[in-house]
Amino acid sequence: MLRRHRLCDLAIRDLSFVEDVGSDHEFGSPSCFREAEENMEDSLSDDATAFNDNSYNEDEENYDDDQFGSENGMLKRKLDSLCDSGLGKKFCKSEYEEDEEDSCSQNEYEAYSSTSPDSSLTVARQIKPIATPCPPDMQTWLDKFKEWSSADRLTALDRLIAVCEPVQVRHMMNVIEPQFQRDFISLLPKELALYVLSFLEPRDLLKAAQTCRYWRVLAEDNLLWREKCREEGIDDARKVLGRPRRRTSTTNAGSLTTKNKWKAAYMRQHNIEMNWRYNPIKMPLVLKGHDDHVITCLQFSGNRIVSGSDDNTLKVWSAITGKCLRTLIGHTGGVWSSQMWHNVIISGSTDRTLKVWNADTGQCIHTLYGHTSTVRCMHLHENKVVSGSRDATLRVWDVETGKCLHVLVGHVAAVRCVQYNGKLVVSGAYDYMVKVWNPEREECIHTLQGHTNRVYSLQFDGVHVVSGSLDTSIRVWDVETGACRHTLMGHQSLTSGMELRNNTLVSGNADSTVKVWDITSGQCLQTLAGAHKHQSAVTSLQFNNKFVVTSSDDGTVKLWDLRTGEFLRNIVALESGGSGGVVWRIRASSTKLICAVGSRNGTEETKLLVLDFDCSDT
Repeated sequence: MLRRHRLCDLAIRDLSFVEDVGSDHEFGSPSCFREAEENMEDSLSDDATAFNDNSYNEDEENYDDDQFGSENGMLKRKLDSLCDSGLGKKFCKSEYEEDEEDSCSQNEYEAYSSTSPDSSLTVARQIKPIATPCPPDMQTWLDKFKEWSSADRLTALDRLIAVCEPVQVRHMMNVIEPQFQRDFISLLPKELALYVLSFLEPRDLLKAAQTCRYWRVLAEDNLLWREKCREEGIDDARKVLGRPRRRTSTTNAGSLTTKNKWKAAYMRQHNIEMNWRYNPIKMPLVLKGHDDHVITCLQFSGNRIVSGSDDNTLKVWSAITGKCLRTLIGHTGGVWSSQMWHNVIISGSTDRTLKVWNADTGQCIHTLYGHTSTVRCMHLHENKVVSGSRDATLRVWDVETGKCLHVLVGHVAAVRCVQYNGKLVVSGAYDYMVKVWNPEREECIHTLQGHTNRVYSLQFDGVHVVSGSLDTSIRVWDVETGACRHTLMGHQSLTSGMELRNNTLVSGNADSTVKVWDITSGQCLQTLAGAHKHQSAVTSLQFNNKFVVTSSDDGTVKLWDLRTGEFLRNIVALESGGSGGVVWRIRASSTKLICAVGSRNGTEETKLLVLDFDCSDT
């Protein structure tokens, strides 16, 4: 491990003569990549544009991940011999020197040289020849110096330095130091060089690529950037790159297709993150509909948005154009719940029915009868949907046939929330109970008792059940045993919404705060509050591995840092906020945010706002 760090230190020292562009900013700051990205943008866009299913090289996925970390005896001997040998400088020059395709683009060089105080620095530094003639006395001293022994020379240098002024000593250092710099990376076999570079941060890799052509080849290696992507949670470059628009370009994008795939994915993800975090927000698409009624439910998948309202209708919208594609008419009461799967939409209403719709045609395929009161909640898993009603029952339906497969009876009050993973059903109700069901046997496996008021929200990951209640508590249950593992205290009112991912729970509450929890330890990691907290009840939330997005009755949508709990900015702030304007629901993807806004007193028109954080057109 010590040798590994030594290698890393040596590699970073080799970077010392590349000016530290933006070194006073942490990675992820607004200006860290900005200058480089402005000039690299075209080439990176071409890289991303070139990636498609036909150009994807499956062989790359078969590389051995251990190429970065092998520590067998042979590797150690190589490192020992390379690190401990007295090798001097080696110019950064190789067979890649003449390869124009591998050469650094002029735009990338200009991006960094424009911010560097000394862009004339090169890898191979040499002492500049002295143009002025040497005075006779000095020449005599130099000739005498050559005749002395090594010990006498050292003594003479010691005494010379002792009588020098600081400015003269600094001059000596500037002349001497480059003589001990060597291109350590080019001395290593490629796999070891890549291993050393793998310790660098992405911003340092971008700077290393400006050093010389060979370093650029290494710093743009696909395996290297694949590791950086994995560190950021990017497992599939094609998902991040998507299907970007085609561009007419004279660059050899085809030759970059395979080589720069992971780097392009990383840069695209980074640019999208900067758009969320810092960059100016584009004007949103405004989707007007449902008149002045409340939007009660909202779904978003792909480029399709579905909104349900208490005006008895649902509307299908294009997230690209903002146009209303279909209005689904058929319910005779307000729509209070909905789900979407591919081109199928399921809705539940106060008219006591569920309806199955074809999203492409707007046709009602099935009307599901059976409940005797409002269908208040539902959860869809593949071709089965479980509905919960104010009649205190749950029903399992086959979406394709419209048949009721099972009826789950056991609650004694309205069912408010339900989760279904294809095997187990979990329900929460106004009877203060949470129940775990085996739907195939129509059997209640566990009744989870502990809440002292109505249960309003649920999350279920197959192992844990998390329930939020009007009693201000959140409880974490073991689904196998039914035991309560943790009681999460800290909120002061109704927990209206929660989201669970990888043992991290984010809860929104009517007390205007949002909390981040670790459900394995039961600890509250962050409270999203402070000077910028919501001023009214939290209505909806979503989060990923970077951000938490929250909406509120105060008419705002706020962005928070998940790890630190820091408030980042308001994404939406209605002018009518505080006087009646509210944000009822939000749904988000990596590049889009959908907000359902309106008011209960006519101060804000009912509409959807579609905000785009994509970087493909910027």
